[in-house]
Amino acid sequence: MSSLLREEMDRVLFRPEGQKLVEFIEIEEQHQGRHFLCVSISKDKEAQISVVMCRKVKHSRTKKLQHCGLEDSYERTEIWALEDLLILDGRDPDVDDPYFLMHFDSVRSVRAVSCAAKYTLARCLLSLSRKHDHTALKLKNFDLTYIQPTAMYSDRGDCVVLAQICFYAFNLVCLSLCPVPL
Repeated sequence: MSSLLREEMDRVLFRPEGQKLVEFIEIEEQHQGRHFLCVSISKDKEAQISVVMCRKVKHSRTKKLQHCGLEDSYERTEIWALEDLLILDGRDPDVDDPYFLMHFDSVRSVRAVSCAAKYTLARCLLSLSRKHDHTALKLKNFDLTYIQPTAMYSDRGDCVVLAQICFYAFNLVCLSLCPVPL
């Protein structure tokens, strides 16, 4: 589902502006509709962070569409340059808290739908900051073991890491089921 959503947002919202959607997470906002925090990169290698609002709108019957129904409408409501992000503050690394703060000229509070989404965004922003020589992104109040690449995790994506963890768990189960000679 998220890959279809990514493709649609990229096609409708970012590609027409000469950008590529790199990462997005769903966030919770007070306004009605679904909201996403998106990270995109332009052809000039400038990264942007934007809040995108998705809402359902009715479309009329046309020759191409032989039915009436709802379709998604995307609108960028806030946009910042990655180089303007001074601090990404996870608030408390010891608590499973999906809230985080983005320090620009002012502070923008964000609530991700999960703590995993918050860390996914932090890894993406840190990687882009390093790759495109933007100002050094400062991370504050994040558990760096989930952000910095280690022997087990090396920027390969959450699905690969999850598959690797499942493989290790499966091996442990198999070993525990083996009979032990007495």
